[in-house]
Parts: sequence; C-alpha cells; structure tokens
Amino acid sequence: MSEDALPSGVATGVGSLPGTDIAEAVRVVFGETPEWPYLPELPERGLGADMIGRGARFLEGIPVQRWVSAWQIADRPGRDDRRAADFLERDLDALYEVADTTSGPVRLTAVGPLTLAANLWRRTGGAMIADHGAVADLTASLTEGLRGFAAAAQARLPRARLSLQLDEPSLPAALAARIKTESGLHYYRRVRGEDARDRLREVVDGVGVPVVVHCCAPGVPLRLLAEAGAGAVGLDLTLIDLDDAAALDEIGEYLDGGGRLIAGAVPSVGEPRPDLAEEAAERITGLWSRLGFDPQALPRQVSVTTACGMAGASPDYARAAMEACREAARRLHG
Repeated sequence: MSEDALPSGVATGVGSLPGTDIAEAVRVVFGETPEWPYLPELPERGLGADMIGRGARFLEGIPVQRWVSAWQIADRPGRDDRRAADFLERDLDALYEVADTTSGPVRLTAVGPLTLAANLWRRTGGAMIADHGAVADLTASLTEGLRGFAAAAQARLPRARLSLQLDEPSLPAALAARIKTESGLHYYRRVRGEDARDRLREVVDGVGVPVVVHCCAPGVPLRLLAEAGAGAVGLDLTLIDLDDAAALDEIGEYLDGGGRLIAGAVPSVGEPRPDLAEEAAERITGLWSRLGFDPQALPRQVSVTTACGMAGASPDYARAAMEACREAARRLHG
C-alpha cells in the first residue's frame, strides 16, 4: 500500500458536513482541502445517510431495516436498504463528476466494525456487540462490502490514491464496558482489546487500500490501533489534557514509533473567527513541544482537521473551519 495515499502536513476533513446536496459538498471539500480531500457524508438527507444506516449498507449478505429508533438486522432487503444504497450510488457519482481525473490522495469514509456492532440490533433484540460470534460475522461481511466500495470508487477515479477512514466513536466505550443495553439500565460486557484489535485488523488487511481510524471520543486506544495496522489515527485533540502524563505518554509512544496523527484541532461547530487557525496550530505545536519532539518532524507525521464531523455546523462555519485547517497546516511547516 502506497504511503502517498496518507499524506502528512496537510489539511483534511473528518467526514460529515451540513446540507443535503452531495455534489456541492464534494466540490467544497475538493476546493477547501485539495491536498487530502475526502468523500463527505451528509446525514441531513435522512435515514440511510446517517452513520449507522450508511455503514450497515456495506454489509454483504446481511440486510438491515430501521425499527422504532434503531437499525436492526432484517430478513430481507427492503425500502430502508434501497434508500441507503441509492445515497451511496449518488455519492460515488458526485465523486466521479468532481474528481475523475485526480491523481492525488482521496479518502473514503465508513463506520468501523465495533461501532457498527454497538449500534446495530439483532433480530432477537440487543446490540450485536453482545455476541462475539455476531461481531466476527459482521466484520467479515463489512470487510467484503468495503472492499467492493473501494473498488467501485477506484473504477471511477482510476488515478487516485485511495484510502479508507473507519469511524470508531464507540470503540473506547466498548473496551470499557460502557455500551448500554437495550433497556438503558445495564451495560454489555467489555470487548477484549485483542478481539477489537483482530476485528480491526481484519478490515485493514481486507479492504485493499490504506486505512485510517478516526475516534472523536476520549480514551482513543492508540497502541491497539497501531497493532491493528492503522496507517494513521484521527483524534479530537481538544480532549487531550496536556497535564495528563498517561495520555501524553501514549501519544508520545505512538508518534515515536512512526505513527501518523490526523489532529482534530479546529472545533467542529461554532462561529467563524479569525483566530481559529492560530489556536489550532498552537494546540498542535503545544502538544509536540510537551512531548519533546523535533519541530522539524511535526509536518512529517501530523495533518490537521476538525475535532469531529461537521454535520451540526452551519455551511459558513464549515467553510471557515476547513480554511482554518488549511492555514494551521501551513503554519506547521514553520
């Protein structure tokens, strides 16, 4: 897998944006983050465009449906499944229309297996994450579907250097037994670290393109993700306490081992401000300084993005945030 698909020292995005026009969203992304653009998600389009509904559509041989307030396994494909499939087809068409001749890096996005298992219900009730065998089956199915998704995108962008981002916001909670049961009164037993690592490794090894793992929750397990083969890790840098020695040690160990960081340093929502870029750059360089690393190595290992997805932001702020990421990335080069 080419490292050129995972650039450092540049601005990029996380995934979701406000709005419902996918063609416009792709144009904005490629215009504002040209060094590492990505296929955005637009959850405002409704069911099937949300993270879990969209992600479940990648499952090969496992149909899903929306039931009451959650997604669950279904007996056969239905209206909800077709709606999600239609959104994905439109996404790929928009990608082709905007970027069919690109020869640079382009990142796809999808929910990861642990977060999908924590939010997808079995026919008999309860999340799939309660059943080790069900998680393994889901991971195999997801890997096959994501391999097909990457191949479909590559066919549309034959010269692009593709990568895939797995969104895993539920991963720390799954490892700490903090995923609530259907009643909301109890918690599922924790997922063992080695099992989570193996499930992620299966996707990393099977999709055919380099994989980034993004998690905007506290307690991102960097060592586990490195062992799973993630080519880069995206995290919310605003959650990192620079006085937390344990957290700094883990980040330092990851970076010292050559890990690449996609630093979520610009807030995901807010009002446009002229100091967004300066604050983001200072947050990143402050971390780097506390770790005691060579400043010249910073742009070789770190890219800049927003703290998390921007589905809840205004269109004006989303553009301002992307501009701030681009300016902050420029400042990392000194």
